[in-house]
Amino acid sequence: MLGRIGRRAVLGVAALALGAATLPQAWAADKLAVAAVYTVPVEQQWVSRLHKALKAAQDRGEIDYVYSENVSNTDYERVMREYAEGGKKLIIGEAFGVERGARAVAKDYPDTAFLMGSSLPPAEPNFSVFDNYIQDASYLTGMVAGLKTKSNRIGMVGGYPIPEVNRLMHAFMDGVLAVNPQAKFSITFIGSWYDPPKAKEAAFAMVDAGADVLYAERYGVSDAAKERKVLAIGNVIDTQAEYPGTVVASALWQMEPTIDRALKAVAGGSWKAEDYGPYSSMKAGGASLAALDPKLVDQAIIDKVLARQKEIESGAFTVKVDDSEPKPTL
Repeated sequence: MLGRIGRRAVLGVAALALGAATLPQAWAADKLAVAAVYTVPVEQQWVSRLHKALKAAQDRGEIDYVYSENVSNTDYERVMREYAEGGKKLIIGEAFGVERGARAVAKDYPDTAFLMGSSLPPAEPNFSVFDNYIQDASYLTGMVAGLKTKSNRIGMVGGYPIPEVNRLMHAFMDGVLAVNPQAKFSITFIGSWYDPPKAKEAAFAMVDAGADVLYAERYGVSDAAKERKVLAIGNVIDTQAEYPGTVVASALWQMEPTIDRALKAVAGGSWKAEDYGPYSSMKAGGASLAALDPKLVDQAIIDKVLARQKEIESGAFTVKVDDSEPKPTL
């Protein structure tokens, strides 16, 4: 299924005759033709950040944006090729499960810009990478969790143990242990990017084992926390309004700095293969801590967390980046 419009409508756009045009000439259109390929629904945490930033650019009149969601790994390369053949100037998505195929497509279309979530380096001349480099905010939410837990047992549910997930979990755990060395962790990876029922069941098991704070890397965990009346820590998006009294802190990812930089590079004919990961950092405006509610988090905790945030922003404190798979301590 192709996004919110039919595949025929998207592919009905005539392919651009790139021919002997140089790369800057090929990208000289006033409104960029941009496509995204997602393996999950656009409502999913991670993908929703890309979709939001691209929709904002569309609303500003800068781009023509179409997308495909729920694309299977086996179909991903074909959809990418169709967009490239259809004249899209910039193609965005996640390459994690289709790394080899995505890079092969980019190699075959050197006049098209590709910006893909990836654990691997960029590839010349046109394959750039990004990730949710929000470990600073994750560390801060860990501090909240470490100071809020009463059982000293914290449950963590993730999708897959890839670097982009692992580094956030490690940062969260480091934040917990910085303020509560007695805390212990149970960790489960559900083997899916979008399976709320499975994530919920994994969270239930953790609560049954004594966890009173849950790290919700996946959808479904906060639902379990709400039902069992324990606390949850959000990841990537702010769900505190959706789960009042349950989600007490969230590490937020803003993709606007990354997307806006990419669009400017393509429009200006200066696109090159580079790592956009740093533009998701707190210093670059790509990460933040959701506002802490004094009704749920004591002011003393808020003060401690915000003091550490200032140290991170000033460079006085650096959150360690650890891409290895986190191990449970329970």
